[in-house]
Amino acid sequence: MSEPTHPNPARRSAWLKQLHQWHWISSAVCLIGMILFAVTGFTLNHAADIEAKPAIVNKTARLPDELVKAVRPVADKEADHKAAVPAPVRAWLAKELDRPIDAREAEWSRDEIYLALPRPGGDAWIRIARDSGEIEFEDTDRGWISFLNDLHKGRNAGVAWSWFIDIFAAACLLFSITGLLILKFHAVSRPSTWPLVGLGLVIPALLALLLIH
Repeated sequence: MSEPTHPNPARRSAWLKQLHQWHWISSAVCLIGMILFAVTGFTLNHAADIEAKPAIVNKTARLPDELVKAVRPVADKEADHKAAVPAPVRAWLAKELDRPIDAREAEWSRDEIYLALPRPGGDAWIRIARDSGEIEFEDTDRGWISFLNDLHKGRNAGVAWSWFIDIFAAACLLFSITGLLILKFHAVSRPSTWPLVGLGLVIPALLALLLIH
């Protein structure tokens, strides 16, 4: 009768050391992001209870005559379409309204150009009358809590932030998996390990099944 085999202590120690290294590195990378996402998870869950007083700024202006030509309709029955505002007009708007205007698409109709400028924690829009060059501008700032909440959701935060969220999610996954494997190595001497891990699954599953309708 063959005797049960036991794991090689040296190999086990090497794996455990490697897992601990991956675990602490991924935890260091995730630390600030996890605090941010935990806090904004709470503020999003209690959004109705957190008062926010948006700050709204309205401005009016008029394009110089030489720039009105760049937006004036070129045909009596010009079709509605989407296109970026011409670069010289964007540069003038950025200076006049004191905010950057990028090359995103605006909505062009026969009478006006409408440019939406949403951002985390706020919104803005510009309306340009194509015949006269009259400009209406409105900017709404909903505060830093709304800003952080929108970062949590990735709302209007741009491509770079979207990449950050993906990389952060991968680092969190690595942190969680290495933590689970470390628990597996120590579970023999810590009998409460798997019951506690099981609670982390059972509690949200029961809440979802019994209390969410």
